[in-house]
Amino acid sequence: MNARSSRFRTQGTRRSMAGVSLIELMIAVTLGLMVLATLASVFANSSRTRTEIDRTSRQIENGRFAMELLGNELRLAGFYGELAVNVVTTPPPGGTALPDPCSTDVNVWKQAMLVHVQAYDNGAAKPTCIPSNWKANTDIVVVRRAATCEAGVAGCPASVNSRPYVQVAKCSTETALVATTWAMAQGNSTFNLHLRDCATLAGIRQYFVYIFYIATDNGQGTAIPTLTRLEFTGTGFTTVPLVEGIEELNLEWGVDNNADGAPDIYTADPSNYTYTGCGACSALDNWQRVVTGRITLLARNTEPSNNYTDNKTYTLGLDSGGNPVTVTPGDAYHRHAYTSLVRIVNVSERKDQP
Repeated sequence: MNARSSRFRTQGTRRSMAGVSLIELMIAVTLGLMVLATLASVFANSSRTRTEIDRTSRQIENGRFAMELLGNELRLAGFYGELAVNVVTTPPPGGTALPDPCSTDVNVWKQAMLVHVQAYDNGAAKPTCIPSNWKANTDIVVVRRAATCEAGVAGCPASVNSRPYVQVAKCSTETALVATTWAMAQGNSTFNLHLRDCATLAGIRQYFVYIFYIATDNGQGTAIPTLTRLEFTGTGFTTVPLVEGIEELNLEWGVDNNADGAPDIYTADPSNYTYTGCGACSALDNWQRVVTGRITLLARNTEPSNNYTDNKTYTLGLDSGGNPVTVTPGDAYHRHAYTSLVRIVNVSERKDQP
């Protein structure tokens, strides 16, 4: 091998092993950082969008569930199994006064059966058992009914000593006597009414008193407005948080003035309603005439959104004076209003005329 060939191979090797220059390296790093920044921005935006979609989805689900829950309870209001409510003493022992929904007195339970729903517009004169976390200026509604199944039958919970129950006679010798047609007592009492064979004891149905209201927290110490329910146990009430993010509840009631099963007027406060032809309208009489309910809810996200202010004005039905109820939050939560008209089937159908 001559010296010239050796020199060419050395120069070629040096050229093939040469690296990038500092300028080329800086350009490559800059381009890489730009691509990385773009990807990070896309990922961050995608993550924020997904978070907002998740929050909105939960809010929609919560709003629909709350509406369905309240609607189902109103549809069942006044259900007492086979009991013909006309055998319940009228007027109740309390005269024309509305029954106390917080009472644990059996006699009050009985007189209250005729008042299938009972509400407090904006919480005015609210029941004493409503907890201190009630959200001011929101409606409170009481629903009374019996269980749709008999205790201990087909998966229905067995009777519990302290809880209230209703029993209805099917035996002809018992139904001929109005005084023994039905009974209401606690589960540890004697229920001695019979089925049609006059030998087999009739089943018993649990008597429910549910009081729905909006709480300022979720029952776990977190300040999230929550649809909450007080459940009557026979000796008191149990507080059950139901749906988070429900911050407003407004109710209007369809009152049947002519006993045909259809609403003739809507009012937010039947307790203070007078109609033409009613010489001495009482709160008790008016509430027994309620055949429909219009529910309006305002649901919000449980978490605030960055760089967002809710300046919308939401109309949530009418107040007792017939004026629109409006809310303009001005905070960082997304919201949606829900409304539904519910027929109180068990009451309206008893009055229904062909």
